Amino acid sequence: MENLLSIITFIPLVAAAILALVQRGGSEAADRNAKWFALTATTVTFLISLFVLSGFDPKDTGFQFVEDREWIMGFKYKLGVDGISILFVMLTTFLMPITIASCWGVEKRVKEYMIAFLVLEGLMIGVFVALDLVLFYLFFEAGLIPMFLIIGIWGGKDRIYAAFKFFLYTFLGSVLMLVAMITMYMQAGTTDMVQLLQFNFASETFPLFGLQVVGGLQTILFLAFFASFAVKMPMWPVHTWLPDAHVQAPTAGSVVLAAVLLKMGGYGFLRFSLPMFPVGAETMSSFVLWLSAIAIVYTSLVALAQQDMKKLIAYSSVAHMGYVTMGIFAVNQQGIDGAIFQMLSHGFISGALFLCVGVIYDRMHTREIDAYGGLVNRMPAYALIFMFFTMANVGLPGTSGFVGEFLTLMGTFQKNTWVAAVATTGVIFSAAYALWLYRRVVFGDLIKESLKTITDMTTREKAIFAPLVVMTLLLGVYPNLVTDIIGPSVEALIHDYNASQPVTELAAAAH
Repeated sequence: MENLLSIITFIPLVAAAILALVQRGGSEAADRNAKWFALTATTVTFLISLFVLSGFDPKDTGFQFVEDREWIMGFKYKLGVDGISILFVMLTTFLMPITIASCWGVEKRVKEYMIAFLVLEGLMIGVFVALDLVLFYLFFEAGLIPMFLIIGIWGGKDRIYAAFKFFLYTFLGSVLMLVAMITMYMQAGTTDMVQLLQFNFASETFPLFGLQVVGGLQTILFLAFFASFAVKMPMWPVHTWLPDAHVQAPTAGSVVLAAVLLKMGGYGFLRFSLPMFPVGAETMSSFVLWLSAIAIVYTSLVALAQQDMKKLIAYSSVAHMGYVTMGIFAVNQQGIDGAIFQMLSHGFISGALFLCVGVIYDRMHTREIDAYGGLVNRMPAYALIFMFFTMANVGLPGTSGFVGEFLTLMGTFQKNTWVAAVATTGVIFSAAYALWLYRRVVFGDLIKESLKTITDMTTREKAIFAPLVVMTLLLGVYPNLVTDIIGPSVEALIHDYNASQPVTELAAAAH
């Protein structure tokens, strides 16, 4: 079937347009219809994306399901997926129906809320399938708008501050990426990403402001893209927008932000930084590895000091993204396999943890850890699910969290033993903050009067968690589901990366 990628990209956008034009908001029936319509649209998108997955050939390391048309001013409308991007598309389409199902309690401007999430889904899928610089940039930047509105309209009491901080950080980072893209177009004469992957950007050292720029233009372009993707990930020290955004965002907004939007940074490194600027990436790799290790330790310690559940999980996300950047810039099979696996796994686990916070927030309207305690006495089903995802977040063997962390540490150990040693301490810290949170909220005596009438999870809430539990367990015991798909494309990426490195006199003599 042709145009499958266009179909899954535009179904949510068309559904949003229909909802905006046809459905009247305000009444209880209209709000309920809007929710069902959004759930149906996201479910249909997921079902069609399964056709893409079933027709995908992992052994083919090129782009598949390619759509290539002339667009505007010589730029192309070009879509395609390879082994690296296909699973990010699947993660997005899989999580969106779950996210919409978690919004059933929303009562404020429901129609607009559903439209925002449908638009966001279409734009997120667009980022992962775009094969033209202009198209990629449009999807990448446009995704800020619905997320900005979700935080700014349906967020907490400091939502305006958090929304603007989120927007400004991510937008300013992307300005440098736009300059780099224009430079790439001037150099290569094309915005086609497939052709740019074959183009060798200058890597000769040159002086700039009295300094020698090792890696030349490649290093400059790498740093411009790095500014955007590091903020998006987010990496320390440009991570400070994330805790504020998470705390103020509604539950569904936090789920999408943690599970999908953060992954765009890691995907950008794999799609642009390593294959297009290999010399620049190698020049900066030690810097990024140490930045990642510091992020893991620092943000884990900060998480230990938090009193707000969402803020703790947000800092946990920054730490887990540290493993991702570490694995990517180890540039070996285990490292990059582990980084992609960690991003997918973190999508399920962090999304579930934010949903866990949402379950008790809907009942008590507070996220303060001290407001809880002894929930196991009233909410045994909740205690069980929360424990499962807490253990997965820690990286318990048998869950997907273990596989990603283990592979990234293994890959990093081959590249830099000291970085791996520092990062491994993060595993201990993650156990400390995650178990501390669980003990304070769930265990102990039920002494607070306000908690004595709290009710356990409803059937709808259990159904929302079921697919996340299944995927976390399935990938934990059978990681080949992911590694078999991504493996050949990652191998090809590493081969091209190593082949692009300049041959030193010592290496030439060894040959």
